[in-house]
Amino acid sequence: MERQLSVRPAHAQPAARRFTIPVRVYYQDTDAGGMVFHATYLDFMERVRMDWLRAIGFEIPKMVETHAAMFVVRSANVDYLKPARLGDALDVSLALVRIGGAQLVLDQRVTRSGEELVTATIQLACIGVPDFRPARVPEALRLECTRWLAPEVVPA
Repeated sequence: MERQLSVRPAHAQPAARRFTIPVRVYYQDTDAGGMVFHATYLDFMERVRMDWLRAIGFEIPKMVETHAAMFVVRSANVDYLKPARLGDALDVSLALVRIGGAQLVLDQRVTRSGEELVTATIQLACIGVPDFRPARVPEALRLECTRWLAPEVVPA
């Protein structure tokens, strides 16, 4: 499946932008019952986060080199609504909900033909490299991220 990136309006925040990638479910993604293993959805969500950061010019190696900072997942609140199965064509997306001093909060979704299968709120912490202590989100990234927020959301 050729990977095509798209930007779609977010459902949770109508004026926000949603970044989406296609994902095909392979045998390695499933459990013994033929459904996507629960932790695999987190892998899918990681892919869309990395592709989004790359698309806006802040892939992790560049952030480390240029800003001595990177993101790690601080928390993940995941709701598994319906299963995906072997061979399914999924859309995995994110919308930026909030920018804090040292964090980003994302609304992430996995859908099949528009039907929500998994929803998650992911909190990313920005950390310094090499000390791995909390660090401010780089100003250049903060400015780029404001384009992804709903107008009524004001960065902290």
